[in-house]
Amino acid sequence: MTTNKSIKIIKRGERAALEAAAETASTEQKKTTHEAARDVVATVTEWVNEFQQKRRTETSQALKTLFGETTPQPSKA
Repeated sequence: MTTNKSIKIIKRGERAALEAAAETASTEQKKTTHEAARDVVATVTEWVNEFQQKRRTETSQALKTLFGETTPQPSKA
């Protein structure tokens, strides 16, 4: 069985338009990839900042608990 396959003829003017559209699409895709990478970096940076802030808070709380906020008592020797 043979089936008729259609052949599309692309004229030079149409070809230039298609290539220009393909370049525009690839440029937009690169921008979105770049923006996506920028978003990922911003998210990770935010996580690191939150972790450091939490660590600082826990450290200061531990120091307050360990040493207390009272004045030191003189020894009774």
